[in-house]
Amino acid sequence: MRYALIGCGRISPNHIVAAKSNHLQFAAICDIDENMLEEKAEKFDLRHVHQYKDYYKMLEKEQPELVAIATESGKHARIALDCISAGCNVIIEKPIALSLADANTIIWAAKEKRVKVCTSHQNRFNKSIQKIREALEDNRFGKMFYGTAHIRWCRDKDYYSKAKWRGTWAQDGGTLMNQCIHNIDLLRWMMGDEIDEVVGMTNRLNHPYIEAEDLGIALVKFKNGAYGIIEGTTDLYPKNLEETLYLFGEKGTVKAGGQSVNCIEEWRFADSLEEVKTVIAEFAENPPNIYGFGHTPLYADMISAIKEDREPYVNAEAGKRALELVLAIYKSAAEGKAIKLPLENCSTMEFVGRFE
Repeated sequence: MRYALIGCGRISPNHIVAAKSNHLQFAAICDIDENMLEEKAEKFDLRHVHQYKDYYKMLEKEQPELVAIATESGKHARIALDCISAGCNVIIEKPIALSLADANTIIWAAKEKRVKVCTSHQNRFNKSIQKIREALEDNRFGKMFYGTAHIRWCRDKDYYSKAKWRGTWAQDGGTLMNQCIHNIDLLRWMMGDEIDEVVGMTNRLNHPYIEAEDLGIALVKFKNGAYGIIEGTTDLYPKNLEETLYLFGEKGTVKAGGQSVNCIEEWRFADSLEEVKTVIAEFAENPPNIYGFGHTPLYADMISAIKEDREPYVNAEAGKRALELVLAIYKSAAEGKAIKLPLENCSTMEFVGRFE
């Protein structure tokens, strides 16, 4: 399967490793920054792969079957639509887009062109998360009461200065949209997906050089009667502390933690089917960074979805749902009231000047 990567920045090594691990035919890499192209070609033995600064030319000449988009978030939708128009299946780094209108257009276009779109919420493939999901689908929790997602990380001025798009409303959003959306996706997915209303508060406490928030807190009421709590920040001193997901049910309590919810730290079920220590030991991973190991199985699933003509495990609709929840928090914080879901439309650009 011919494969191309658009965007050779911070997250691109995970895509390159995933593509190689799944034995894709690497046709091309593309980035407007020649230094980025050269660096990735050298580091990952891609000298034989064609390099492009213009993805339009790349699509025309290489005609890849699968394209991954790992550019700044504000460009995801336009590039995805161009790839879909060219008949390519697409893996889109999170978030799928920065507006619900763009997310809906991607979903519609993919159906029209009969191609697959996967959103890169790779933490769904963590061994820990897969084990928790299995327990949920087997109804071991019983009635779900509430869940919490905590993302307590550090991002300093050096991080933002390395890429001017970070923290901007046009190209990124703030900590909820960039750093926290993975765990927000997991919380919504685990708690039943369908949401009644959201109450949020956001602020920019420690990063005056960005436009968007560095702290977001929200309460979520799900349609099934369960509740969710979200806390996300990049204000931690002096380094990342944790990313945790708690699920509390009638007959079960679980905590996933570690760098990127890659470890099970609590496993309590009324049925006592397994030895707790065994579960904690078996379903733990120690990734070298916060991105974890999920890209490789995500790619494997996407390849299978294309070959089998089925929806990928994390499809465009899943990406839209995660985006919608973040935008609902932004909207609630800006308007000072609870926001009912579904949202008809919303974009990060509605919040320009929010903290000025």
